[in-house]
Order: sequence, then C-alpha cells, then structure tokens
Amino acid sequence: MIQEEVKELVHKQRNFFHTNATMNINFRMQALEKIKRWIQIHEDEIQYALQKDLGKSAFESYMSEIGLVLSEISYMKKHIRTFSKTKTVHTPLSQFHSRSFMKPSPYGVVLIMSPWNYPFLLTIDPLIDALAAGNTVILKPSAYCVYTSKLLSQMIADCFDERYVAVVSGGRAENICLLEQHFDYIFFTGSQSVGKQVMKKAAEFLTPVTLELGGKSPCIVDKSANIKLSVKRIVFGKYLNCGQTCVAPDYIYCDRTVKDKFVKELKKEIQRQYGKRPLENESYGKIINRKHFDRILNLIDQEKIVHGGAFDRETLKIEPTVLDHITVSDKAMQEEIFGPVLPILTFDHIEEVIKNIQSMPKPLALYLFTKNKDIVRKVTTRCSFGGGCVNDTIVHLATSEMPFGGVGESGMGGYHGKAGFDTFTHYKSMVEKKTWLDLPVRYQPYKKVYHIALRKILK
Repeated sequence: MIQEEVKELVHKQRNFFHTNATMNINFRMQALEKIKRWIQIHEDEIQYALQKDLGKSAFESYMSEIGLVLSEISYMKKHIRTFSKTKTVHTPLSQFHSRSFMKPSPYGVVLIMSPWNYPFLLTIDPLIDALAAGNTVILKPSAYCVYTSKLLSQMIADCFDERYVAVVSGGRAENICLLEQHFDYIFFTGSQSVGKQVMKKAAEFLTPVTLELGGKSPCIVDKSANIKLSVKRIVFGKYLNCGQTCVAPDYIYCDRTVKDKFVKELKKEIQRQYGKRPLENESYGKIINRKHFDRILNLIDQEKIVHGGAFDRETLKIEPTVLDHITVSDKAMQEEIFGPVLPILTFDHIEEVIKNIQSMPKPLALYLFTKNKDIVRKVTTRCSFGGGCVNDTIVHLATSEMPFGGVGESGMGGYHGKAGFDTFTHYKSMVEKKTWLDLPVRYQPYKKVYHIALRKILK
C-alpha cells in the first residue's frame, strides 16, 4: 500500500467516525458479535494459520489465543453498556448548584500494530477493546506471520467496511507509511527498539500511545518454594510457544541451597512435558524465522548446557534448553531471549536479587516462587515490573479483570477488560451549571467579604 492509499484510508475512517455511527452502543455490540461469529465458523482455519506460522498445536492455539479472544468478547459485551454510561461525580460546594460528570468518548481513528508471536490474540484483543470504546481501527499485523496476517485480512474484510475497520498488510515500508499519518491513538505491541520509533513518530502529532513491549522477566525461586510444583509451572510458562512469549520467564534466580534439586527436577519435567525427543513432538512449536533462530542459537554457551541444546535448521526448532552456572556477563543475560533457552543464576540472600533487578531495565513480568510472605512483600514492593505471579507464571494476563501492561522500558499503558475500554477512551470532565442561581463571589470587583467567604468555602 503506497503513501496516498494509506492517507486516503485514514481520511475515510475519520469521515466515518464523524458520522457518529460508532457512538451507538448497539452498533458496537453488533461489531463484537460479528467477530465472535466469524471466529466460531473459521476456528479450524485460524488454528491452521497459527500452526503454519509458529507450529502451534490446536490445543495451544485455543488456550493461548482463540479462547482468550472469545473470553474478551464475552466480557466486553456483558459490560459495554455500563462502561459507556456517563458517570456523575461529587460536586464541591464552590460549584453550587451544578452537576459534575465524566463522559466517556472514543478517541477517533486508532492504529493497532501487532506482533508475530501471538498474532491472532494480540491483534484481535486490542481491536475488541477499541471497537467497544467506539473507535474506528486500522490494523497492521506483522509481516513475519504470513498465514495469520492473510487470515486476519480476510476476517476483517468479511466482517467490516474498511471505513470502520481495515487491515494494512506489509512490512517496514507500510509501517513507515502508517506512522506518517495523524492517528488519534496508537496501540503498539512489539520490541523496545520499534516502540521507540513509534513513540517518536506519534510525538510529531502529539498522539497518545500504548506501548506493550518486553524485557528480561526474572523468575525467583526461594528455598521455601515447592520445587516440584514450581518447576512444573515454570516449564509451562517458559517453553509455551517455544519461548516466544513476551511475559515468559527469561531467566531463573535460584537460591543456591536448592539449585541442584531445582535443576534435577527441571530436567525431569521438561522430558515429562515434551518427551525424550522434543524436536519430533508435533505439539512443540518452532521459531518464527531463520533470523530469530540464529539469534537464539548465538545466545547459547555450549559449555554451560545442562539440558537440551539440540536444534533442527530445517524445521526451525530448538529443544527446551537449560543453561547453568550463568552470570550477568553471559550472552544469554545481555538481551531478552525470546526463545526456549533458560539460564540459571544463583543467590544467597534475597537482598542481592532485589538489588540486581533494581539495577536492570524494568521487566514486563516478574515471577516469585516462595512460601515466605516477607519475601513476597519485599520483592513485590521494591522491584518495579509490569505484572506477574507468586507461585505461578503467565496466568496473570489471562483475565479481563486486571490491566495487562508494562512499566518503564517494558512499556506504558495497559488493556484487557475495563482497562482496555479505558485505554481507547477519553473521559471528558464536565460541569453542568444551573441558571437559577449565580453567586457573585467570583466576579470583579473583588470585595474583602467575598475573600473571607471564599476561604471558608474552599477550606
């Protein structure tokens, strides 16, 4: 799509937004229902596209993408009328006699740029929230997930007029064209480097943004933890989608006194979940492309492999791999891994872990396995991170009742449920003043008696 076509598409959507069609709650409900019906009819095709792009099994596709999308639709349909209502708030005495209220209003034309690792979920989830809030939307899926991007284009064309929702396909050139346009809101999910470019472009128009980024999410294992259960949940969270999850545990901080036991259980659990030959496991995914495949392999120190390490260049699969005796200077600790490689560091006291995490860029997630409530309090209070779990991984994002998002280098803003509606909504603060009474205290000429009265009112 060339620059003029993109510009015209944005113009069409802005004109459609100004018809006020999206202000109608029934119109928004119908849009969500169209998405739901399309997904239900074409579920097999969605699973096929995800399998071709990322090697996902049908179960994993539904658990981590399709099912979560349907859940968000159900939640939003249930609450959209309540979320869209004008909310009356307290009016101070100084504004007597009047009514104060907050009026939720959509931003207008929204750009949603989605990544390749969960290409269906991370495109449609924010779309649901944006449409529920009353916006028009242009979607830009990743060019890396060829099959899913093509399917998304077909889905949106089947469900909506391009004046309301449209997909722009392509790669970097199309991204540049889109970011040259004036949008009313930009929602980006992806890498920190591209996120900086998005924010820089958005700043030219003073366009508000939500950035869902990533980072090196730590997973702390205290000596009081239930090691067997901890390992089970860590293996699930780390190697889901072949490690290509923005909130996957990036590395382990394990108490030195239980590290050997932890590693032993880790090896057993990986084999239990993925078999003796993970590269032949049809339910185990693949790396998205050769570029990322080579990047991940470059992070593996062969001398520090204690489990896994095998790979297949033809299928782009890398075994669930564990690295031991890792320090912060190792390659695997220099960047977000975003693959099936798990480095293990050790600690003697929780204070050193907190200090090290505080010295690093703020991660998107943090996981803590412990029975010690004092450690929970210390870590969750003093470490800054987007969100996380105590005694589990990943699952904090699978709810519409809490916002999901980062902080600092891992992003800004959040979504899911009410938080998602709020992200794509501007709340107009309004005062409706009555005309039957008009206090003279605010008008010139100011008198001393008015000054005294005003101080008492505002006290």
